[in-house]
Amino acid sequence: MKILIIHTAFIGDIVLSTPILKRIKEKYPDSKITFVTTPVGASILRNNPDINEIIEYDKRGVHKGIKGLISLGRRLRYENFNMVLTLHRYLRSSVLSWLTRSPKRLGYDIASGAFLFTKKIKYDKDKHEVEKILSFLGSEKIENPQKDYPIELYPGKKDIEKIDKLWNENNLEKNKVIVIAPGSKWFTKKWPLDYFNEVIKENNKENRKVIIVGGKDELTLNIEKVKNLIDLRGKTTLLELAEIIKRSDIVLTNDSSPIHIASAWKKPHIIAIFGPTVKAFGFFPWGLNSEVVEMKELECRPCAIHGGDKCPKGHFKCMVDIKPKTIIDKINKKLGE
Repeated sequence: MKILIIHTAFIGDIVLSTPILKRIKEKYPDSKITFVTTPVGASILRNNPDINEIIEYDKRGVHKGIKGLISLGRRLRYENFNMVLTLHRYLRSSVLSWLTRSPKRLGYDIASGAFLFTKKIKYDKDKHEVEKILSFLGSEKIENPQKDYPIELYPGKKDIEKIDKLWNENNLEKNKVIVIAPGSKWFTKKWPLDYFNEVIKENNKENRKVIIVGGKDELTLNIEKVKNLIDLRGKTTLLELAEIIKRSDIVLTNDSSPIHIASAWKKPHIIAIFGPTVKAFGFFPWGLNSEVVEMKELECRPCAIHGGDKCPKGHFKCMVDIKPKTIIDKINKKLGE
């Protein structure tokens, strides 16, 4: 059984798709799985023992435009896949599925180009994103989906060795480690930077270390410089970040990909700050050791599934009304102080 998965969305979406690999192996134990994703998505999926091959769909490079899409489609067609699961709802992914000419092409009923699938899967807005994806292989109810189908990431030997060195050099084994991820692609998903800095200052204690993480975009943020701060913005791969989060005690993050990376591990307690978005969208932490902090009573929430460049109402209460003290108290309580 040769199975192709197509998913070329954001990092967090790719991470949330990993539980279906276990589901596939349960139903088709001898199957060979190929995963088509973005170059960034490929970097977080590496070393997964259930994936036989990762193919990078470089939409901005070698596979740019219609010509690039057709070229990749031809390559996939030669593989003669028995089944294709298209987890992305955008037209290019639907067309790519069709180009494989696989006899079984599954995709969401609300996807652009859904008519190109041989079987349409109901997109149930009331379910978590992981449960939506699991429904590709059967709609039966799963009693304990978070336990039975966890997010799984696999940092490699070099990733682990690099983080071992970081831990040893900074004596992190003897400290409580708080990972803070202040970034997001969308402005309205970002808790105010001044608030993050207040949390950093309040956690500048002898028995604690704060690690700031993010990509190159977050290097422009004016982060408070304190004694116990380790700034790793732009300095880690995604699997190195996963290894850091795995060892941490607290992960404080906006509604962005670190939520889902952190959900792969049991140890860290996830504090996720939701502003314009809500849990009902299905992208809240899959990990059981987690909580979402949000202003539930605001009538203007949610305003957009992905956030935006500015608050439509101009007051940004969904974020500014979540005060630093609320988060500081939660961290102290979780750390038993």
